Amino acid sequence: MNKLTRRATLLGLGGLGGWGLASWLGPDLPSYDGTASLASPPADNTLNDASGLSPTPIHKHLMISNDADEALLAIIRRELADAKADGRPLNVGAARHSMGGQAIPRDGTAITFDNGAVETDRDNGIYRVHAGARWSEIIAALDPLGFSPKVMQSNNDFGVAATFSVNAHGWPVPYGPMGSTVRGLRMVLPSGELATCSPTENADLFNHAMGGYGLIGVILDLDVEMVPNSRLVPTVELMPAETFSTAFDAAIRDPEVPMAYGRLNVERGNFFSEAILVTYRETPDQSDLPAASGSGWMSHVASRIYRSQLGNEPMKSVRWWNETVLGPALGGGAVTRNSLINEPVVTLDDRDPDRTDILHEYFVGFDRFEEFLKICREVIPASYQEFLNVTLRYVAKDAQSTLAYATEPRIAAVMSFSQEMTARGEADMMRMTRDLIERITAIGGSYYLPYRPHARLDQLPAAYTRAGEFVRAKRALDQDLVLRNNLWDNYLGKL
Repeated sequence: MNKLTRRATLLGLGGLGGWGLASWLGPDLPSYDGTASLASPPADNTLNDASGLSPTPIHKHLMISNDADEALLAIIRRELADAKADGRPLNVGAARHSMGGQAIPRDGTAITFDNGAVETDRDNGIYRVHAGARWSEIIAALDPLGFSPKVMQSNNDFGVAATFSVNAHGWPVPYGPMGSTVRGLRMVLPSGELATCSPTENADLFNHAMGGYGLIGVILDLDVEMVPNSRLVPTVELMPAETFSTAFDAAIRDPEVPMAYGRLNVERGNFFSEAILVTYRETPDQSDLPAASGSGWMSHVASRIYRSQLGNEPMKSVRWWNETVLGPALGGGAVTRNSLINEPVVTLDDRDPDRTDILHEYFVGFDRFEEFLKICREVIPASYQEFLNVTLRYVAKDAQSTLAYATEPRIAAVMSFSQEMTARGEADMMRMTRDLIERITAIGGSYYLPYRPHARLDQLPAAYTRAGEFVRAKRALDQDLVLRNNLWDNYLGKL
């Protein structure tokens, strides 16, 4: 393997504190009145996440940038032993973009990995990467060699092991979650034992850790599949929303389409009535590919339009016109695969201190998509929430992860809301979320776990039918429950 890059600098402590809820909101629906802000000054020794609504007391926070070597192994073993002796939980995170404390151990030891080491093995089509490496660093390492991550999250500032631990997917097709592209990994179990895991070696551990939210072991490094980078050109098709699933299915089956996604219009008066399908195909000329950039000025223009939708229905129509007419006309030229996926989440950052961006994600079968549209039309516009966007992606069947959300090929609907940081906003979001989960699960769908902890306790095993199996395996492996987080404390640990 040829070592390419390593970042040794530490991240800033921007994840500490922050403005958010004065106390943790559990999965029981609170009774709220009024519109008082939920923002409060941060307390010492708290850790928050991307929602700004998860300030959680911790015992200590370690930033670790060591290589995945014996020194790092010794650190992890020592911290696990100390946490066990003190009766405290431990959990590891990276960029901390979850929204419900899924990488935060209450009153415990929080570890943030920050190491961008990447090595490539061209002969076997893989790269070995430190658990804390960000996707931007992987792209920077692979791009000069003509390669690209086979599957990664839709933004480049997330950590690679975190992506595996939440079993995130991307929008290259026709693949499943990123975990399906991991050939193997090394992780430290709660006992301190170093385990090598893959789909064939210690497969049960591998499958529990894939989408296991750091509850099975502390991942040190991973071997992940890569594919050639390529020059692509987009095609944008506008259609009635009801026909999208058929068109999307045809695109997924087209071997000449390596990237595809869709969107739906969000104006309240015409909600979810139209869809666009964007597909990318390789150009005839694949020589002299330019270095990976980002999506450029069009992305920043789109970001400003995106933010202007807030409380402005005419601007939502303007944005849809930009998506369907102006954007394809001005930005429809060739672009490399790596440039398409090399986009930071900060591009769409909300700078309003009184609001926060909240994501939802639901997974539905292709044959139930029209029912999904009907559910969303009935639930979302009637809520108090500001709905900004939905992106539709493909996820192939996941036959590996114990906590699989795609037990069949599914359309993933990634939704973005702008929520007031008020008691009214939080209570309304919880009501709407529970309604969506209930109705989407009833048509055979599921919801994603890294977001706000608003589901009822009974809704998780209804959507994740093997949750009980995961919990039993976790308790057998970690009898002292050293590896814990808010997902365990509020949901899995109560099943």
